Amino acid sequence: MKTVSNCVEDILITQPYLEEALSRNIINFSALAIELVEPISKMLKKDVKPGAIMMALRRYNPPATLSNSVKMKRAIQNLGDITVRSNLTDFTVKNSDTLIDNHSKILERIKIESKPFYTFTRGIHESNLIISSSLNEFIKKELENETLLAVQEGLSAISINLPQDNSKIAGLYYHFFKRLAWDGVVMYEVISTTNEFTILVEDEYVDKAFTAIKRVKS
Repeated sequence: MKTVSNCVEDILITQPYLEEALSRNIINFSALAIELVEPISKMLKKDVKPGAIMMALRRYNPPATLSNSVKMKRAIQNLGDITVRSNLTDFTVKNSDTLIDNHSKILERIKIESKPFYTFTRGIHESNLIISSSLNEFIKKELENETLLAVQEGLSAISINLPQDNSKIAGLYYHFFKRLAWDGVVMYEVISTTNEFTILVEDEYVDKAFTAIKRVKS
């Protein structure tokens, strides 16, 4: 049988910013309890008093285990270098039978360039090519027979080297997303490999994004 505490946990798990604010004691428990009366009453199909909800809020403990918390702290302490690359363009292309062939020609050109920024991600219906803006005209020529869905210039990439065991730590990326959202940074794209995490932002956000990520690391 579901209880008030179960309902509070269900709501907080789906609203991590609210959960974070509670853990930092920056939310009025009484006001939040009143706000939750209606949704929790609907979940339990009976009237619930604010006092019962407030008691559940005060007793609430995040479900993260101690071992994961230790891993999280260690991972954040061991974050590697933060690298910023600017003057980037994001090409979004509709997938087609000819895209792979055209992409191979782009790779041949990249081999002779001096350390360009380049990533390629293929989804179910579309692909993204992010590359140094100095190659824009070449890319447009190679993709002229493809369906371009979007082209966004004036982007910067911020890359963070992650510790080797990062894939076994629940919520590691959340710390970055939370900090960036709280600082009002709009992410244009997110790119991830096993041990590297990159966010793509418009140039107007790059300084704010870099500062936010440094705060996570420190």
